[in-house]
Amino acid sequence: MSQGDAIYPEGLRYTKEHEWLSTKGAVATVGITHYAQAELGDIVYVELPQVGAAVVAGEPFGTVESVKAVSELFAPASGVVDEVNAALQASPEQVNKDPYGDGWMIRIKVADQEEEPPGLMTAGQYRKYVEDEAN
Repeated sequence: MSQGDAIYPEGLRYTKEHEWLSTKGAVATVGITHYAQAELGDIVYVELPQVGAAVVAGEPFGTVESVKAVSELFAPASGVVDEVNAALQASPEQVNKDPYGDGWMIRIKVADQEEEPPGLMTAGQYRKYVEDEAN
């Protein structure tokens, strides 16, 4: 796997707010991207919604606090929170160490499984977006 593949895994979808979405059936896993965690620096706290809470695509669902700033987290899809990564309460640094693995944040039962939420980018599109944003 190349460094680019590790930073922007294929098969995920990405938002302009730097969240990622991985869909398996009716459930989508959500987290922040490698780029987002690198920009934030050391993450010290993650505030996530309760299981059963409704989330709306493009709307905030929680916050992530780093030594630099507090940033809102935006839902890449609409639905109901099915699971929350409780391990992040004790170990928020997992978001820095493994943003696409142990650092995932929530799992959503997606409201509309027939249609991909609008505005999501492929890995290649997101890579270009980040490069353009950096310039």
